[in-house]
Parts: sequence; C-alpha cells; structure tokens
Amino acid sequence: MIKKISDKDKKDWLDFLKSDEKLKNKDLDTNKNTSPNNKIIDLHGFTLEEANKKIEKIINYAYEKDVSKVIVVTGKGIHSNVEKDPYVSKDLSILKFSVPDYIENNSELMKKILEIKDADKEDGGSGAFYIYLKRKKKS
Repeated sequence: MIKKISDKDKKDWLDFLKSDEKLKNKDLDTNKNTSPNNKIIDLHGFTLEEANKKIEKIINYAYEKDVSKVIVVTGKGIHSNVEKDPYVSKDLSILKFSVPDYIENNSELMKKILEIKDADKEDGGSGAFYIYLKRKKKS
C-alpha cells in the first residue's frame, strides 16, 4: 500500500531540512521530576525484544554511574495491536507488563536493584515505573 504524501507534508519536510532546527533525542530527555542522580527512558515504539535489550543496557549503565532511580516510561498498551493476533498474549506482549517481568526474571539485573515500583502520576502513572538501584560496591 502506497500512500501519497501531501504537498503540505512535502513543504514542511523541505522547510525542516533547510532550517537549523534539531530534533530532540527522547532518550536524553529530562523533566522537572528528574534529578542529576535519576535517569529517564521512554520505551514507546520499541518492540518487546528492543525494549528488553534497552532496559538491560540502561540498568547496567545506571548502576555503573551510581544513578539511584531510573524512570521507565512504557505507555499503557492501549494502542497495542496484539489483540489482533490470537497467538500472542495480550498482557505479556505489552511493555507495561513484560519489561518488569523480564527484569525480575534476570538474576544479574536483580542483583543491582533495590525495588521496582509503580510511578507517580506526574512521571507517567500506570504507564511508567521506577527502578531503584543499589549502590555499587566500592573496591
């Protein structure tokens, strides 16, 4: 299926290419609720496999850098298309459920974690969760 791109979209794209405007990297996004010792990661649009790889990487990175809290935004799964596939578990394929399950079943990651907890409303509520990390042991 080929969709025709509107003239307005073409013009907007050409204007963007000519401008000095830069797109913001959402992985580096910080908000008023993050401190220098917190990290936020947004997993919207990630596949389950991509999200699991990313979360493992971010937990290991945060632990090494002595980050105390990671805010993980998964979304609520309300736009997920898994209900159309009878061979996929609706709950287990939604990042909101599957990412914490992946973490809890990974003993190496759990050695670095104090607690996994639902996020407050201002940090994403039921579409996000917190990972509180242990302090790295000094050698």
